[in-house]
Amino acid sequence: MNMRLFVQAITKVTVGLILVGVLLFLPAGSFSYWQGWLLIGILFVPMIIAGFVMMIKSPELLKKRLNAKEKQSDQKLVVVLSGLMFLAVFIVAGLNYRFDWIRLPNAVVIGAAVVFIVGYILYAEVLKENEYLSRTVEVQENQKVIDTGLYGVIRHPMYMSTFLLFLSMPLVLGSIISFVIMLLYIPIIALRIRNEEQVLEEGLEGYSEYKKRVRNKVIPLIW
Repeated sequence: MNMRLFVQAITKVTVGLILVGVLLFLPAGSFSYWQGWLLIGILFVPMIIAGFVMMIKSPELLKKRLNAKEKQSDQKLVVVLSGLMFLAVFIVAGLNYRFDWIRLPNAVVIGAAVVFIVGYILYAEVLKENEYLSRTVEVQENQKVIDTGLYGVIRHPMYMSTFLLFLSMPLVLGSIISFVIMLLYIPIIALRIRNEEQVLEEGLEGYSEYKKRVRNKVIPLIW
């Protein structure tokens, strides 16, 4: 096992866990915010498991995802907007719990948690199918077009999984207001996809032909 990679991964997970905890429980004013604990559990436990699997089976993929830095100016804007959106979603969800603005039924929270887990499973499948998958928009050395499995149905199955993850997240937190804020993810990701496809068409051989064969980007038969 690469100890440097292990320490880097554990450090990032720990920092992320602390940050999410602060953004949820500080506005909530209580550690009794059980929906916050639920989200932390279904978010970080699979993340840690996936990290260990990648460390053993595909350490290079894990390294790429940990060290990813956007080079495209459009993508840097996407990162900033996404960060602001998540800040608002978490803080508003905590405040919603503290002041009891709009309380969603527990059945909605649990159902959203199930959808979140399904999104995680799809995300894991995408990681399995595409060894070139990166957190940044780029064309890698010797990269080839992947057109089998989920990629034979839609061009960006990773974004399909993130739609399920991100849109279910505020419902897991019990906040319909945060859900409305999270809808901003749709135009944000549309901007990212537009730029990503331009980069792939210019730098990845066969991608233009692939776009003609697989028409839908994220949602089968819809988008």
